Amino acid sequence: MSRKAIRVLLVDDHAVVREGYRTLLAKHEGVSVVGEAANAASAYQLYKTTQPDVVIMDISMPGRGGIDAIEHIRRFDPLARILVFTMHGGAAYALQAFRAGARGYVTKSSPPDLLVSAVRDVAEGRIAICPETSEALALDRVRGEKTGLDELSPREFEIFRMILDARSTDEIAAALNVSRKTAANYHYSIKSKLGVSSDIELVYFGLRQGLVGPVATVTDAGL
Repeated sequence: MSRKAIRVLLVDDHAVVREGYRTLLAKHEGVSVVGEAANAASAYQLYKTTQPDVVIMDISMPGRGGIDAIEHIRRFDPLARILVFTMHGGAAYALQAFRAGARGYVTKSSPPDLLVSAVRDVAEGRIAICPETSEALALDRVRGEKTGLDELSPREFEIFRMILDARSTDEIAAALNVSRKTAANYHYSIKSKLGVSSDIELVYFGLRQGLVGPVATVTDAGL
């Protein structure tokens, strides 16, 4: 008797990337794509209507990002099985994703077959972590450095990511569907927990932790 196909929801803001996922998964028997979403809001709605076995979720998306989307879906369905598939291989992103409720974490630099095996693992209730992220998590534990990032909730980490992306308080409030005052309060709490007093210090903190790349110079940009 053949096993029931694993029903997958793809969440990524790039249509070409989603096409790549779909083509890859279609080559493997027992995996079926039941929906695609380009942002967190549509991912949440599609999750409710399609009830997939596994969600493949990117982290970096316009508006509400993947970590917040994971937490949102898990509030609706505590048994939701979500696999992060992202370009971010660092420990900070992975830890926050798991804290939000992810069951797997694979980087986009991983071999394609690793994504497929991770989908199967997560569908069967196992944790899946790619070697790159597993090494980063191990190194983070060995170093044992306390930076303040562990103090941030998944929602605060998501807002921190938005601040690093130069989003304004109004943009953050709109993306998360909260009041401007609430967004400002989160902003203040993040600075307090990270031990910084200004947004410039927040950006430098992000640079030191590898959460944001260095700003390109005019020469680097080719202007």
